[in-house]
Amino acid sequence: MSKLFMFEKPLGMRDTLPELYETKKQARNKMLEEIQAWGYQSIQTPTLEYYETVGAASAISNQQLFKLLDQQGHTLVLRPDMTAPIARVAASRMKSEGYPLRLAYDANVYRAQQREGGRPAEFEQVGVELIGDQTSSADAEVIALMVEVLKSAGLENFSVAIGHVGFVNALFLDILGNEERANVLRRFLYEKNYVGYREHVKKLPLSSIDKQQLLQLLQFRGDHRVIAEAREITENSAARKAIEELDQLWSQLGSYGVTDHIKIDLNIVSHMNYYTGILFEGYAQNLGFSLCSGGRYDQLLEKFNRPTAATGFAIRVDRLVQALGGTQDSTPISLIIFSHERRQEAIEMARTKRKNGEKVVLQDIAGIEDVDLFTSRYQDVAYCIGKPGKESGQ
Repeated sequence: MSKLFMFEKPLGMRDTLPELYETKKQARNKMLEEIQAWGYQSIQTPTLEYYETVGAASAISNQQLFKLLDQQGHTLVLRPDMTAPIARVAASRMKSEGYPLRLAYDANVYRAQQREGGRPAEFEQVGVELIGDQTSSADAEVIALMVEVLKSAGLENFSVAIGHVGFVNALFLDILGNEERANVLRRFLYEKNYVGYREHVKKLPLSSIDKQQLLQLLQFRGDHRVIAEAREITENSAARKAIEELDQLWSQLGSYGVTDHIKIDLNIVSHMNYYTGILFEGYAQNLGFSLCSGGRYDQLLEKFNRPTAATGFAIRVDRLVQALGGTQDSTPISLIIFSHERRQEAIEMARTKRKNGEKVVLQDIAGIEDVDLFTSRYQDVAYCIGKPGKESGQ
């Protein structure tokens, strides 16, 4: 095993320097403000959870879990998502509260990476969970809220693709007959490998009509007209029920006035195996991957002995910042450099500026190694040096 260099970080871990931290904080605050305006209450859960409960209930693969042992020998995990921990809380600490629950969070989650490929093993999510409402109104609410949250953060050019896990599942099982064969095609869709999907379908021992139906699925991406087209290719009752739910959802999103940002995409599948109905993903114009996602997961709370319906979304803060164009302009910081003779004067000057809402650094000149290098960080520099009455600025 090679010796670690002192400046190396564990695989997938990232440092956040001040400028990026400030940008993320600004985006986070705007998003949480919008979420709270919709009546969602923030919740915080432990970074560590028991593997047997939250770890097992999470849809994240076992290989991506960070595991460790506590002093009693119990296996713990760093939380790999926030949906499972919130489900645990809703089914236990909040059991006496009536449904629906509207909960929000801002938290880091942890997923181990096999190799360095630019993918973080720790990242921040802002999201909501609407627990205990089985109606399509709940799906419409969380999708409309996600659209408004992205807009509040300053994102303009984005779209939200909506699908239904029930349609894909019913179509695949109807034609392919078993989960094993269906999972092969799901993997192609999840990886958005449409060329591989087409090639695989062509090699399947199926009738030309069945192959045509499977290939047609790839065309079901676009506006509301996709719903009518999807109705035509199947008589399967479960698939048709999924289409009707999508149609109803579209109508409700129209009431919220957000359909300009909405696309129908019946190719959406998720690696999260607890999703049971509506699925959605958000994309920005300049990103090649989703920056947010969510859906309905009506079976997860059964694992915590309190079965109920639920839906929600999560936004990746790092990807949102990337979509916004990287770091944003932050409030400038002023600098006051003082010598010991004028310390009191400099402190009073800084106090006055801070009361006026300014950010101010107060620095003893004796503590600066290179004045030119140090002052280059600041737009406004004032000097309180030497005998009183000889203040200068630049």
